[in-house]
Order: sequence, then C-alpha cells, then structure tokens
Amino acid sequence: MSTGSSTVEAAVRAERTRILSGLLGDVRELADVAVTTMREEIPAYDAMGPAFHADVRDQVVKHYRAKLGVLLEERTVTLEDISFTRRAAMRRARAGVALADYINAFRVGQQVFWEAVVARAGPTYAGREAALSLATPLMRYCDFASTHAANAYMEFQQYAAAEAVRETRDLLETLLSGCLPTRGREVAAAQAHGLGPDVRAPLLVVTAVLAGSAADPEDARHSACAAIARIAGNGTRTLSVVRRSEIVAVPVLGPGTGPEELCDRLQGVVESLAVEGVRLAMGVSTVCTGAAQIPQAYQEARAVLDFVPEEGGVAALPRITPFQYLALKADDTARNLVDPRITALLSEDRARGGVLTATIRAFAAADLNLRTAAERLQIHPNTAQYRMRRIQERTGRSLRSINDLVELLVAIALQDALPTNAGRERLAAATNESRGRSDVRSFHEPR
Repeated sequence: MSTGSSTVEAAVRAERTRILSGLLGDVRELADVAVTTMREEIPAYDAMGPAFHADVRDQVVKHYRAKLGVLLEERTVTLEDISFTRRAAMRRARAGVALADYINAFRVGQQVFWEAVVARAGPTYAGREAALSLATPLMRYCDFASTHAANAYMEFQQYAAAEAVRETRDLLETLLSGCLPTRGREVAAAQAHGLGPDVRAPLLVVTAVLAGSAADPEDARHSACAAIARIAGNGTRTLSVVRRSEIVAVPVLGPGTGPEELCDRLQGVVESLAVEGVRLAMGVSTVCTGAAQIPQAYQEARAVLDFVPEEGGVAALPRITPFQYLALKADDTARNLVDPRITALLSEDRARGGVLTATIRAFAAADLNLRTAAERLQIHPNTAQYRMRRIQERTGRSLRSINDLVELLVAIALQDALPTNAGRERLAAATNESRGRSDVRSFHEPR
C-alpha cells in the first residue's frame, strides 16, 4: 500500500471517529428530531399521549447509543446490544400500534440518524468517504433491530390474543384442580395447546417468578410468559398464563421431544430474558401423564424453586436423580451424621481444586474400575491409586467397599447442596455428578 493511500485511509478513519463522537454528544437532540418526525409522518404515533411519546423518545435514545457503540467499536450488533427492544415491542403491541407503523418508526429513526451523519460529514473528501463507510453497517443495524422488534411484537400479539380469551385462564385452573375441561370453549382452548380431553402425551408443569426487582413487574411477567408460550417447537403453543405473581405453563412433550430437550429450551428462555433485563427463577416438575397428575406436578415445580439461586435460573427435576434430590433437600441433621473426618477432607479438597472428590466420583461412575476412572480423569492409574490411599488414610473409608463409597458419595452430595455465594453451583453439581469430567492434576502427586 502506498504512502498516499495510507494517509487517505487514516484521514477517513479519523473523520469517521469525529462524526460518530460528535453524534454521541447530540443523541438527545437527535431523538427529539426523530420523535417529532415520527409524529409528522405516522398519524397513529401523533394521536398518542405524552407518556407514549416519552417512551418512544427513550427507545430512540437507547437505539442511537447502541448504534453508535457498535459503529465506534467496529463490530456486528448483537441481541445483547438491543436487549431493551423486546419490552418496547410488547408495549407498542399493548398500546394498539399497528406493526406497519411500528416498523415505519424504525425507518424514520434511521433516516434522521443518517441525515445527521451526512450533515456532520461536511464537504471534504475524507468526510464524505467516512459517511459512505457507515452506510452498510447502519443498514445492517436497522435490519437486525427491526427484525428482532417485529418478531417480539408478533410474539406478544399472539400471546395477548390467547391471554385475552378467558377460557385459557380457566383451562389452567381446571387442570390445576386435576380435572379435564368439559365446556365447549375450554375444550377448544385445551386442544389448541395440545391438551385435549384424550391427551396421553407426557407433559411437564413449569412455574416461574421474577428474581429480584423489575422496573415494571407486570410487563416483565407478560414478556416472560409470551416467551415461554413458544417453547413447544412443534407447531402448537404451550399453555402459559400469568397467575397473580407467578407464571404457570404446561408444555406437552411432542413426538421425539424428551424432557431434557425441553428443559434446555426453558434454560435458553431464561438466559435470553436475563440479557433483556428480565430475571426469572424457574421450577420444572417431573414428567407426568394426564390431568390427574398435574396438581402434584405443579407442587413439585413450586417446591423445586427453593433450589434456584437468588439471581435466578432453572431448577429442573428431570435433570437430577432421586439421590441428588434427597441431598438437595437434606437438613442439618443429615450433615451432622457425616463423619467429621470425611467433612474435613472434602472441605480441604474443595479449597485445593477438588481432585480427590473428582476421583471418588469417577471411581463410582466407572463401576469401581480403577483404569477406566483414571482414563476419565486423564491421569495415570498409579496417580489414581495414590489418591485412593490418601482418601482412605484421611477418612478410614475404602473406595472399594460399597458401603464406604456410598457414604463418601452422600457426603459429597450434601456438601454440594450447601448454599454458597455461587448458588447455581448446587444445581450444576447435581446435574454434572454422573458425567465423567477431567480434573487438574496436583503437582505433588506421583506420575
């Protein structure tokens, strides 16, 4: 590359930074222009009241700042950048704004922003080139944001249409009482959600509550409820209802869909909502069949919420074994029954990285086969043997004795269930316990 072209490129980049930095300082003034233009070009927006216009202005400010941040960092826009869009789309749908008008507002906002870019560019060659270099990323941002907004709008509009039908809410109460629907419209609502009177498909019951505070709890619940209603993935909508301060859903496991897959989808919903500022604590029941089991499944889902950390997350019974569940529900008496030597070893081992605990788990998972356990731990069998001797010396328990091994596994499970600053560790340990995991070797162990 010649020196001249390098100089021109540097000048264009400098102008690009100048333009974007200047716009960053004018965001609020640009938002005022955008809202005024929207009201002039979109009658439905002009007909709204001051609170609506203030909300629109706030969204424009957020979009402009997000857009400028992406452009200054020269990267692609992500859902995290526009996490505020879903809630705004929901509010537009609730306000009765037509989807065409909502998307038109995006066009107006983009137009105002682009005109500001051109005005800031000035008459110089470097300034004009800098403005042109921004055209493509600006179009990408607008396309990405407007598509996400339109999808969120349609998602909530469909949810609101179902929620407006009283039979949907009545259907949930009927199911929670252990009965099947009998009235015509209620039966139709059940069939629309895959819960017809003759349903024999396995299903789960899900309950969710807000974790922490939310600026608008009602909006947050309905936004979450709309997202949960779409998890079926088989062409049907999941029955999902805001029931006072909680959300209750009854997803049906369609053909080829197992409880683990559905739990993964629910986990994805919780994680995506967290990015958007809506934090949920979600409990998932065991699999049940038929309306008679739904009340018990509902109680299971509510009870398992105790396992969710304060910051939110998913506690799903299909992901844990009965043994792990009992450990999570254990009280102080159960922990006091553990030999203090075992407790001391496990506490010290956790502080040092948990290599001995991992060895116990791997040995049990390998059906007491030392070589297989060593392979799973990615260590030499001699190292595994050395660890087993250390465990026996410290605790008086041999890993080759079934009774001793069970006692050690129980102690580990009870320790995993203790509340910690990282509350999700309890659930992670429960769901990962039976999976073979490699660990880090101790530098003091023989090779």
